[in-house]
Amino acid sequence: MLWYEWWRETRWRFLIGLVVLMCSAAGIVSLWPSVRELVPVASSLQGSGRIGRQIRESVELQREYPGYVWSQWFRQNLIMFGTLFAALLGTGGLLSQRSGTLFALSLPVSRKRLLWTRAATGLVELFALAVVPSLLIPLLSPTVGKTYGLGDVLVHSACFFFAVGVFFSLALLLSTVFSDVWRPLLIAIAAAVAMGVSEQFALPGSHYGIFRVMSAETWFRNGQLPWQGLLASAAASAAILYGAVVNITRRDF
Repeated sequence: MLWYEWWRETRWRFLIGLVVLMCSAAGIVSLWPSVRELVPVASSLQGSGRIGRQIRESVELQREYPGYVWSQWFRQNLIMFGTLFAALLGTGGLLSQRSGTLFALSLPVSRKRLLWTRAATGLVELFALAVVPSLLIPLLSPTVGKTYGLGDVLVHSACFFFAVGVFFSLALLLSTVFSDVWRPLLIAIAAAVAMGVSEQFALPGSHYGIFRVMSAETWFRNGQLPWQGLLASAAASAAILYGAVVNITRRDF
């Protein structure tokens, strides 16, 4: 089956990503007692300007367990590692030497179906990376005397999946242009870094930006889903994937 062929190509990237993310989530929960003791010390730190404001905000967030989990996991580690593995899952495909272009094109299916199956397989793996490690947060929280809502985990995971899918789709599109893994990966990561840097210079209080959607910041702060960002992310991913399909069907092999 086609999906099994694509699973064989990406399974080690997926499994490594799953292990890394699960270890990171477990580590964040286990570090809560130490962080709680350091918060009073960090509160004495002074600073001015943007950096000082960010330091004070970070300290205030980590006074309570929900703020600590959101700032350390959903806003930092999950985004950082998740974006990397999303791009990795998107690389490779019909043009990669490992998957074998001639073998793939010799199958009695259209190029369009090949690529859509490749995309669907990667998105299922990406969804698992978004949800499974985050489920460790409510599961392990009682070990440090805390609880964390399952509903919040599912909302944050869904927002992360929709937004990070843009970088998966971009890597997949680039994989219909380049035959190696590294160029699509590096370009997708460079795009993510550029977008992240641009968000750092946004106006204070602004909730716009793909990484703010990814972390579901508006849900954490006021219980509102970032509907506009989610729809924009889904539309962007669909458009990019469609571009990948058009590109691969027009190529001469």
